[in-house]
Amino acid sequence: MARIAGVNIPTHKRVPIALTYITGIGPSTAKTICESVNIDPSRRVNELSDAEVLSVREFIDANLTVEGDLRRDTQMNIKRLMDLGCYRGLRHRRNLPVRGQRTHTNARTRKGPAKAIAGKKK
Repeated sequence: MARIAGVNIPTHKRVPIALTYITGIGPSTAKTICESVNIDPSRRVNELSDAEVLSVREFIDANLTVEGDLRRDTQMNIKRLMDLGCYRGLRHRRNLPVRGQRTHTNARTRKGPAKAIAGKKK
């Protein structure tokens, strides 16, 4: 079991697919990592040597923000918007959609389950 950036990546998958299990690394970034470290994308994780796993780990540590640091940055950005009191911050604060979606009928994911209104029956 290879451990990169605090995540146990699956051993029987191809290297680019396995790297996407790390938060902050998608398919294109995983391919870039393989090219930079000179690992064939068709190889499996269990076929990698310890030196190759170490080189992947060092590349990610040096060049990318992943996992806990990425989550912390995202939360700090949201907190900054809320502290500023800008429109997006207010929408975050009220748990409403931030990017201009309508809320009259939809937005159930963000608002939660529908609440019954007393006296609405007709």
